[in-house]
Amino acid sequence: MGHFAVQSIANTSSYSISLSRIKIEATLQHHGLSCIPLSSSKPYSGVSLRSLGYMQRSLFKGNRCEGNRASKTAAVEEGGKNVEEALNELVKEADEGLSDQKTDTDDVVALREALAAAHDRIASAENEKADALKALAQAEAKVQEYADIVVKGTESALQEMQAAKESFHMELQHILEQKLAVESELVLAKQDALELAVSVDKVADYVIKETTAHIAEDAMLKMAAAKTAAAEAALTVEERIKDATLEAANSMIEETRDAIEKSFAALEAAKDKAQKSEIALFQKMQILDDMVLKEASALGLQQAVSNLQRQLQAAENEIQRLETEVKATLARAEAAEARAAAADESLKQFQEKACQSAQEHEESARKALEALKNAGAARLEAARSAFKSDIEALQTALNTVHKAEKSQEKAYARRYQALERALAASEALSITWKERALAVEKLLQRFRTEGSDAAGGNGGIEGVLTGGRMKALLGNDSRKWDLLANGPRRDTPEWMERRIEVALQGLPPRKHGQVQQEADEKFLLPGIEDVWCIATAKVKEDVYTQHAAEKEAIDEQRRVLEKTLSKRSARRPLKASESGTGSGYEIVLQGFNWESWRKKWYLELGPKAADISSCGITTIWFPPPTESVSPQGYMPGDLYNLNSAYGTEDELKNCVEEMHNHDLLVLGDVVLNHRCAQRKGPTGVWNVFGGKLAWGPEAIVRDDPNFHGRGNPSSGDFFHAAPNIDHSQDFVRKDIVGWMKWLRTEIGFDGWRLDFVRGFWGGYVKEYIEATAPVFAIGEYWDSLAYEGGNVCYNQDAHRQRIVNWVNATGGTSSAFDVTTKGILHAALHNEYWRLIDPQGKPPGVMGWWPSRAVTFLENHDTGSTQGHWPFPRDKLMQGYAYILTHPGTPVIFYDHFYDFGLRDAITELIAVRRRTGVHCRSTVKIYHATNQGYVAQIGENLVMKLGHLDWNPSKQNNLEGNWQRCLDSGADYQIWERN
Repeated sequence: MGHFAVQSIANTSSYSISLSRIKIEATLQHHGLSCIPLSSSKPYSGVSLRSLGYMQRSLFKGNRCEGNRASKTAAVEEGGKNVEEALNELVKEADEGLSDQKTDTDDVVALREALAAAHDRIASAENEKADALKALAQAEAKVQEYADIVVKGTESALQEMQAAKESFHMELQHILEQKLAVESELVLAKQDALELAVSVDKVADYVIKETTAHIAEDAMLKMAAAKTAAAEAALTVEERIKDATLEAANSMIEETRDAIEKSFAALEAAKDKAQKSEIALFQKMQILDDMVLKEASALGLQQAVSNLQRQLQAAENEIQRLETEVKATLARAEAAEARAAAADESLKQFQEKACQSAQEHEESARKALEALKNAGAARLEAARSAFKSDIEALQTALNTVHKAEKSQEKAYARRYQALERALAASEALSITWKERALAVEKLLQRFRTEGSDAAGGNGGIEGVLTGGRMKALLGNDSRKWDLLANGPRRDTPEWMERRIEVALQGLPPRKHGQVQQEADEKFLLPGIEDVWCIATAKVKEDVYTQHAAEKEAIDEQRRVLEKTLSKRSARRPLKASESGTGSGYEIVLQGFNWESWRKKWYLELGPKAADISSCGITTIWFPPPTESVSPQGYMPGDLYNLNSAYGTEDELKNCVEEMHNHDLLVLGDVVLNHRCAQRKGPTGVWNVFGGKLAWGPEAIVRDDPNFHGRGNPSSGDFFHAAPNIDHSQDFVRKDIVGWMKWLRTEIGFDGWRLDFVRGFWGGYVKEYIEATAPVFAIGEYWDSLAYEGGNVCYNQDAHRQRIVNWVNATGGTSSAFDVTTKGILHAALHNEYWRLIDPQGKPPGVMGWWPSRAVTFLENHDTGSTQGHWPFPRDKLMQGYAYILTHPGTPVIFYDHFYDFGLRDAITELIAVRRRTGVHCRSTVKIYHATNQGYVAQIGENLVMKLGHLDWNPSKQNNLEGNWQRCLDSGADYQIWERN
């Protein structure tokens, strides 16, 4: 309120000064002077309060002179002098640059120009200049008084502002008190409204029941009357048909006789028509035979009567056409008598033949149908036996493969034992060599400091190496020494030489007659890897190697056979390192929007599987499969009824199978928080469920205000449009687990998207995930962010903490949508990139605290599409995808963006970079810059990305190791580098 008062005073002052300027300009124009172009946008620019006072004083003086003098010319001259003085004063003050005022150069220039124009106009009034000066001196006192009045008005305005501020605070306190009172009254009013709604509902039910009873009685009476009238009408119609048939037959014979009297050309035309009618009659007889095989005889007779009626109607039309020709053919009537009789006879014969052929055709059709049934049964039996034999053959092959696997496993076990023994022997040999080398080293060190004997004795190292010590031990027996020094007198075999060479690798060569090196020189021994290493040794081709190759071929055959047998199996191999959170490399596509139910969506989505897989997407999120009150699927009824607005159950299975054929995982959207009832309970409320899971009010939480549940209190928030399910009931959890397992095995879903998980405890989600073992699971925990003054707060720790708390409640078995990151991106991409780093230097969303459980997204069917509850800025979409597709967490791509907005190719490029650089849900993030100009971060070891128009590249970063190359460049939107 205080700010508003200050602003009001400022606006009032500005308006007053502007009004004064307008008056000045109008007066100047009235006196015939040029209008001074004072600035309208800056009320105080270049004109001091004192100068404005001089202007007003001068104009006042000019107006007085105009009233006292009789001549208008003299008034103009007097006003011109006064204006000249005012202008001179303004120019003087502008040139001196008073300390308490700011001059505007534009106004000064304008005033100078106006002054020059004024000098030209008042040249003729120079003689009255002295009088104008006197008037100016007299008006100075009035100007000073005006300035004092303005100062006093300012002080009083400030005092009024302070008083208004205090009154505003008092009024605000009073309004808050009134607000609390109104809120309490509103709560009471809501309670009264609920009670009134319940009463109205009961009264309405009673009225509806009474009205329905009366309507039912009236309907029964009307139905009985209608049946009676229908029976009478049917009898009347049958009698009329019979009479009309006889009359039509007689008239047809008479008219036929008349018609036959036509020329032979007309007769030929009639024959052609008869042939066509015969063909049509045979076709109709075939249709009639098929209907006789499918329907009762009474229905067939009724159809025949209707056919006769149509034929009679056609005959009547034909008779009407022929009546016009009767008069012309009377002369030839007698000549056609004989031909008419012959035609009658032929017509009778034709009818007899037609009846006979119809009977024969009916009999042959029955025989053919029986033959087809027998042949079909025989083929079915043959197919069953063939399928049984194929299954037995496959089972035999599987048994053979299992036996071969067992034998190969035994062979591998024996080989592994032999390798372990060889390894143990090699390790023992290496230890022996090491001990020998240590002993030699000690022996050499012992004699290293000893010099050779001055008398030529065999002391020191040379003595030891040349046999001096051995001679001392063995005496003078030259033969023993010869055997020890040179070995037996025979050639060394080649295999022994190779083994000796391998054993002596790395040992220093034997020195003879050289001077001893320095005493502190270290004696280098060979490493273990230089002696022998089983890891680098080449295995000889033996029987075990051959068996390994054979086992590999048999394993390949077994994999092909198992793939063939389990082609329609829904369970796929679990690639996740942790249950329900995926392998870390998932990229999800939401495969629908809010309006997809208007099409045969499964039939439209299935053919896109190859394209989706080729773009690098690994997982697709399907819409809710269950029959639902709302066509979008989020108000489910009978959970086992999968014939929804998106398509039939068979179409869903085929679509899921098509996704599996292209190695795509499929997430089913399951609604576990609430369910729509099929009928009303004893209290007149819709709380009794139908279908396979026929629950009652005991499956609904008791504190749901709308559906009279008899279960336990709710463990979460309410969804007010449908009954909230009580997951604390054992039978409810058992039924839900059974249904979810059925979706896994029969339909083929690999994981879950869990709708509205705020409605129940996360511990129940943990039980469902552990029981169904999905590859991936996402929970929709959508909560509001923190706002201040209509803007998103910088600190969103409380918001992401609530999401992390829910993930903790599930035992970490499920991921959750990172709503925090979405909300921050809305504001951050509008040159507020400083929002993309929290005080600890991490990303500000869930990905900054628990990236492996963060599922990042920009839009979904709720926030975007035709609902548009929280749409992402259209011009920032690619910046948003550049962020989530290069950062940790599991990114989700919206169907509309991918296919309808034309972003498929750009998003595919980002996916390729993510996969090429190895970014996954647990990758590390190092943020280098986050300012108004842009954002720079390194993700993992091989990717660096930039958002915004910040001037930055990897070559400017001193601590960024490696050779980096720009792989994507979208200008000021985003740039991405990857390590070569």
